Amino acid sequence: MSHIALGQYNRLQVVKEVDFGMYLDGGDDGEILLPGRYVPQGCRVGQELEVFVYLDMDERLVATTLHPHATVGQFAWLRVAWVNQHGAFLDWGLMKDLFVPFREQRQKMQQGHSYMVYIYLDDESYRIVASAKVEKFLSREMPPYRRGSRVDITVWQPAEQGYRVIVDNRYAGMLYRNQLFTSVAPGMKLQAYVRRVRTDGKLDLELQPDGMERIEEFAPTLLEHLRQQGGHIGLHDGSDAAAIYAAFGVSKKTFKRAVGQLYRQRLIVLEPDGIRLAD
Repeated sequence: MSHIALGQYNRLQVVKEVDFGMYLDGGDDGEILLPGRYVPQGCRVGQELEVFVYLDMDERLVATTLHPHATVGQFAWLRVAWVNQHGAFLDWGLMKDLFVPFREQRQKMQQGHSYMVYIYLDDESYRIVASAKVEKFLSREMPPYRRGSRVDITVWQPAEQGYRVIVDNRYAGMLYRNQLFTSVAPGMKLQAYVRRVRTDGKLDLELQPDGMERIEEFAPTLLEHLRQQGGHIGLHDGSDAAAIYAAFGVSKKTFKRAVGQLYRQRLIVLEPDGIRLAD
């Protein structure tokens, strides 16, 4: 028999129908209630369901077909729903809010504010709880990346040089302010590219791939945009980086390199007020 993965999605079989819902086979953990409000239409005994399992107000295992904002073992940017003398309670998309004890708060959490937290199972109480002391849950192993590796990031907090981020739900990273050409904010989930793996295991990142691969990808896009605009655009290699990013979603560096490539191929002509297609 198997045990339930608490705070995770489980595929369980319906074994009993009652007036207030369905009971699911929890293996060694016994039958688990799926309340009626979450039972899919047409559900029958014998059917298997993908459900999220957590503890109800009475600390009993309960299932839901709702999807929380994050699961055990994940970092998430969550809003404080309410606080009391024991700690803070976060809205994570379920009926029962997620508890953050005072000992796991970096600063006293305030209702209505959002914080980056890590969700885990407390060994002593076997409860699903969260911690705002994010650093202790980040891996200290050397990341298995190299320059140019594409990763998923969650923006964590602003820093003097840019924004601290969490990479692939495991590693610490940094987006540098001088590499940003669009606004970012804590909680945003983005794709990024590794610029450097530092000796301490932390990652320097950028939002666009670097080097010739990006230029080869963007140069045809720029050429097609020129054609669609009647052969002329009012941007050039001296234009503001924000204007270039707003138009194409690329850095000024990538734009300038693509312009240079097209110019050397004699496909465009550089003019004081912009770029035009060559005759």
